[in-house]
Amino acid sequence: MTTLWAEFATVALVHLLAVASPGPDFAVMMRQALTQSRRNALLSATGVGLGILVHVTYSLLGIGLLIQQSLTLFTLLKVIGALYLTWIAIQCLRSRAGGVHIETQGIRAQTGLAAFRLGFLTNALNPKATLFFVSLFSVVISPATPVGVQVGYGLYMAVMTGLWFAGVALFFTLPQVRRAFGRFGHWLDRLMGGVLLLLAGRLLFSTLSGDAPRSAE
Repeated sequence: MTTLWAEFATVALVHLLAVASPGPDFAVMMRQALTQSRRNALLSATGVGLGILVHVTYSLLGIGLLIQQSLTLFTLLKVIGALYLTWIAIQCLRSRAGGVHIETQGIRAQTGLAAFRLGFLTNALNPKATLFFVSLFSVVISPATPVGVQVGYGLYMAVMTGLWFAGVALFFTLPQVRRAFGRFGHWLDRLMGGVLLLLAGRLLFSTLSGDAPRSAE
């Protein structure tokens, strides 16, 4: 039991460091919080949290190890992830002055399903998350750990990820925070687009350079 608690503490610490590090999830959530209603931002945060379960599921089924060892599969995953990030980046880069506002009504308003889907796919198609979970389940979590406990780890990480980004959503949807970004909101939107485009470029570059997936050491 003591060993399991120590393992859980390690999993919790590693996950905290990973979820707090800047990446596609944070960039997308920040944009959602500044340009969408609080409800939609929270739905995106929920989507990001549930996206974690995709990585947990294939890791538990052993598919994560297959992805880790197959250059073709991992390359395909990186290309799909890069293309999706590029698509989001283009939407950000097209932002115009006065175009960043809360879209709560009208034909351009983002639906709740679209907000949830954006968060879910951003995380589920993130190769960085794939590498993290493959490494976590092959290095940090012992093969002797009961499957039920491993599922518990996965649920914990999904819930904590959702709560973290819900906090991001709540902070950036505060009226005073939005007012602070109001005058240069479209430049921030473009900055987020540039960040996502750079992340997509790094993914494609690593694919073209032939970097193979590998476990954390």
